[in-house]
Amino acid sequence: MRRINISTPAFEYDQEDPDGFRSGLARLGKLLGDAAKESGISVYELPPGQAICPYHYECGEEEWLLVLAGEPTLRHPEGSERLAPWDVVFFEKGPAGAHGVRNATEEPVRVLMFSTVVVPSATVYPDSDKVGIWTGDPDSDVIVRRESKVEYFDGE
Repeated sequence: MRRINISTPAFEYDQEDPDGFRSGLARLGKLLGDAAKESGISVYELPPGQAICPYHYECGEEEWLLVLAGEPTLRHPEGSERLAPWDVVFFEKGPAGAHGVRNATEEPVRVLMFSTVVVPSATVYPDSDKVGIWTGDPDSDVIVRRESKVEYFDGE
């Protein structure tokens, strides 16, 4: 058995993330040796003014959010609301589970996200009208605007 303590995780920041989406990430499965294949947990650190990712919903995965510290703002299909430490939220598959998590405060925020892991899967980004298809093969993964769809036999 391997274990880690998430009270002081080492967060990784992707320097390519645009301003507004610069969150720190600690993938607990990776830190424990990638043994988990059907579930995942990540801890995110959100500096003031930053978000985890664009507003989206999953087509194949369920997700949970647990607030560890601070007061993140959760956007969901009914609007937005501020969460508090130890609040738990469940995001079901499909449009009803759409969500975005942002730090609109002056203090850092930490949240834990738990999800099922389904491959292949798809993610829909309603604000930008995009769909991401995750195949398990990075060379085949794609993010496209829905307007770019083609007919089934196009190019055959």
